[in-house]
Amino acid sequence: MKTMTSYQLPVISYQLSVTSHRLSVVGCRFLRVLILCLLLTGYRSPVTGQNKNIERIMAEGEKMYEVPYPWTFERCLWYAQNHNIDIKQRNLQIESAKIELSTSKMSRLPNLNAGVGQNWNFGRTQTSLGIYEDITQSTTNFSVGSSMPLFTGNRIPNEIARNKLDMEAATENLKKAREDLTLNLAGLYLQILFCKETLQVSEEQHRLSQNQTEKTRLLVDAGRIARAQLSDIQAQVAKDKVALVEAQNNLKLALLDLAQLLELEPAPDFDIVAPNPNHLIMDDSKQLLPPPLLYNYAVNVKPAIKEQELRVQSAKKAIGIAQSGYSPTLSLEMGISTGYYYIYGGRTVYDETTDQTYSVPNNSFESQFKNNLGEYIGLSLQIPIFNRFSTRNQVKNARINADNQQLVLENAKKTLYKEIQTAYQNALAADEKYKASELAASAAEESFNATVERYEIGKATAFDFNEAKTKWIQAQQDRLQAKYNYVFRTKILDVYGDRPILL
Repeated sequence: MKTMTSYQLPVISYQLSVTSHRLSVVGCRFLRVLILCLLLTGYRSPVTGQNKNIERIMAEGEKMYEVPYPWTFERCLWYAQNHNIDIKQRNLQIESAKIELSTSKMSRLPNLNAGVGQNWNFGRTQTSLGIYEDITQSTTNFSVGSSMPLFTGNRIPNEIARNKLDMEAATENLKKAREDLTLNLAGLYLQILFCKETLQVSEEQHRLSQNQTEKTRLLVDAGRIARAQLSDIQAQVAKDKVALVEAQNNLKLALLDLAQLLELEPAPDFDIVAPNPNHLIMDDSKQLLPPPLLYNYAVNVKPAIKEQELRVQSAKKAIGIAQSGYSPTLSLEMGISTGYYYIYGGRTVYDETTDQTYSVPNNSFESQFKNNLGEYIGLSLQIPIFNRFSTRNQVKNARINADNQQLVLENAKKTLYKEIQTAYQNALAADEKYKASELAASAAEESFNATVERYEIGKATAFDFNEAKTKWIQAQQDRLQAKYNYVFRTKILDVYGDRPILL
C-alpha cells in the first residue's frame, strides 16, 4: 500500500484587512485542496489492503498451476523471455530511452512558470509611484512567465536524433539478451536430455547386473564357476547402484538449473518434454556454412553489431550537440506580473495649499492587484563569447568518444568472426567425435555381448565380464556426450545464422 506523503506548503505572510467571511471562503478552498492532495498522494482505504491480499493469493494460485504444463522448449523459451529478470531490465532500459526521446522532443515547446515574492523594506524605499521615501513597506509580487526556444544552434534536433538512436540501440541490446537467453536455455535443455538418456543407460546397466547376479548364482550352485566370481558380480551391482543414484541426482540438478533460469519455484513434478531424437542430429555436416559466408550474413543482422553501429551514429550526433555551444541562442519570452504594496502607518501626502501633511490609507489588495498588472513580450539573444574553454573541451571529449565507439564496433566485428570460426571448428570436431563414438559404442556392445556368452559357458571370469561391461558403459556415455555436444555446437551456428533454435 502506498503511504501518504507529508507536504510542507510555503506560506506568504503579509498584513491584509479581510473579513471573517473571506476567511471562511479561504478555509473552504483550503479544505478542498487538502482533499485533492490526499487523493493525488495515493491514499488508500483499508479495503485496498484486502484487495492486495486477494491479488497475492490469486498470483500464488497461478504459480501453483504453472508447473504441470507440458514444458516444451518453445514454452520454456516463451516463459523465460517474459519472466527473466535480465530481459525485464533490458525492457526498462528501452522505456527509459523512450522517455529521453520524448523529453528532447518536448524541449521545443514553451515553458510556463509562476512566481511569488515577499519583501520587507526599511528606510529609503521605492514606492509603487516610483519615488523613494523614508518608509517601512512590505511588497508582494506575483508573476507568470513563459519562454520558447527559437534557435539553439541545432542542439535540439541533434538531441532528438541521438536519443532516437539510443532507443534503437537499446532495442538491439534487448534482442541480443534474448539471443543469449535462448542459447543458455538450449544448453540447459540439452543437458537435461543428456541426463535423461544417461539415467536410462544407468538403469539398464543396473538391471543387467542384477540379472547377471542371478545367473552367476546358478552357475556357482552348479559348480561351474568359483563363488568368488559371485562376489565380484555383487560388487559390480553395488557400483551400478551408485552410478544410478548419481545419474538421478544429476537429472534433478539439471531440472533445478532450468527452473531457476525460468524464475520458477522448484517443484517435484517439473519436467520437460523430450523432442524426437531423430530431429536433433543433422544428416550431413556439409550443411554447415563455412565461416566467411556465415560472417558476411551475421555481420548485417546480429543485434550485437547493429547495436554498436547505432552507438557510433549516436556518438556523432553528440559532437553536434557539443558544437551547438559555439552558436548564439534566440528565445521568445513573455509574461505578466502584478504586485501589492503595503506601507506601515499609511502613505504620507503633502498638501501644498495647506502646507500640511496627512496619512493616506493603503489601497485594497483587489484594487492594487488589478491596477499594478503589467505584461511584457520580447526576444532574448545569448551570444557566447568566452566560457573558459568549456565548449571546446566538450567538443573534444565528444570526438574522442566517437572515435572510441568506432573502435568498439571494429572490435565487435572481429570478435564475431573469431566466435564464428571457433564455433565452426568445434562443430566439425563434435561431428567427427560423434561419428567415432558411434563406432566405438557399437564395437563395445559387440565385445560385451561376446563376453557375456563366454561368461555363461564358463570361459570368461567375472573380472572379464565387469571389464567388458565397464568399457561398454563408458562407450555409451561418450556417445551420448558427443551427441549432445554436437547438437549444441550446431545450435550455436544457428544463432549466428539468425535461424531459430528448434528442439
